[in-house]
Amino acid sequence: MPAPSQRTTIRRKPERGHYDPPTIKAIIDDALLCHIAFPAGGSVHCLPTACWRDGEHLYIHGANNSRLIDALLADECAVCITHLDGLVFARSAFRHSMNYRSLVIHGRFVAVDAEKDKKMAMIAFLEHVSPVRMAQVRPPNAAELAGTRILRLPLAEVAAKIRNWGPDDKAEDMAVPVWAGVIPLAMQAGTPTPAAGCASGTPPELPRALNGQTGTEHPS
Repeated sequence: MPAPSQRTTIRRKPERGHYDPPTIKAIIDDALLCHIAFPAGGSVHCLPTACWRDGEHLYIHGANNSRLIDALLADECAVCITHLDGLVFARSAFRHSMNYRSLVIHGRFVAVDAEKDKKMAMIAFLEHVSPVRMAQVRPPNAAELAGTRILRLPLAEVAAKIRNWGPDDKAEDMAVPVWAGVIPLAMQAGTPTPAAGCASGTPPELPRALNGQTGTEHPS
């Protein structure tokens, strides 16, 4: 599948590039956080924020007085998501690497203004963080929705890059007597810590990325 635009065309190691929607969506769905680079005040900034996907859009949210939200509505940006999946140990220092799944989305966010749409977006966010949690808690009220701004970015200009294999050692290094291979890495949840006055019961369900259910393995 070709790149959707000139600026999303992967030039460095293009064989690692992926532009197909299933791969793009799987990387987003495994993420709880993204980093957004944007121009503001004559400089370039990069800030982390929570994110989620619904359909063909990436969503974020923020307060009404958020500088980030104002800047994203005024100009284009680039959104980056990266999952570090493993450390790759080779037989030579130069051939060490990392396994990863990453993507960059180019475009311009638009506001989600209708109260009904904002409520549905916030429900999708909570369900992304913890499936079925929405059925257990109080839903957002009108005042909370009024104080929150929700933006969405179309998945129209996206490029993903993936590495998921072992070391690329040269033939002359194969006899070096040292361990070589991949040490997998994964985000992992710790022991739940209940809040003061917490009702008894089972801790909430975790997102799929913390349950070892990451996106589909992809070939090089």
